[in-house]
Amino acid sequence: MTANPPAGNTEPSAQQRARTMPGQRLVNVLVRGLLRTPILCRIVGSRLITLYVVGRNSGRVYPVPVAYLRHGSDLLIGTSFGWGRNLRTGESVAIRLQGKLRPAAVRVSTTEPEVASAYAHMARVNPTFAKFNTIRISADGEPELHDLHLAWAGGARAIRLTPD
Repeated sequence: MTANPPAGNTEPSAQQRARTMPGQRLVNVLVRGLLRTPILCRIVGSRLITLYVVGRNSGRVYPVPVAYLRHGSDLLIGTSFGWGRNLRTGESVAIRLQGKLRPAAVRVSTTEPEVASAYAHMARVNPTFAKFNTIRISADGEPELHDLHLAWAGGARAIRLTPD
């Protein structure tokens, strides 16, 4: 069962929830460069990796810098952007982690309970993730259930990477 939206709020579409910042392409180019640079990759790479996503139709490789959260030996990523649909559970993907290119096994979660649980965890630990994904944190430090539902309804998926 999902909570009703607060009075006066309408549910945003996927396009409204998945948004980029102005100049995002330039920022991505700069971040990818930093993640390849010795020494700097250790600093910038404490929360960011480059994920090399292969297009389903084009076969082209897209280097996507993304924020991650360590969860044991795994890396947890949340996204509602289209590139996430190119990842499949059981497949491997190349990542640049701490300056090193390596393969990682992929597990994609798309069901509401799995996505809401992963997004709640990421929102608790990383306030920037919560803000970027429009997830409000209540006074007791817990993410708002309705916001978690909206993230899932907007196409969010949780991706768990296990580096080799």
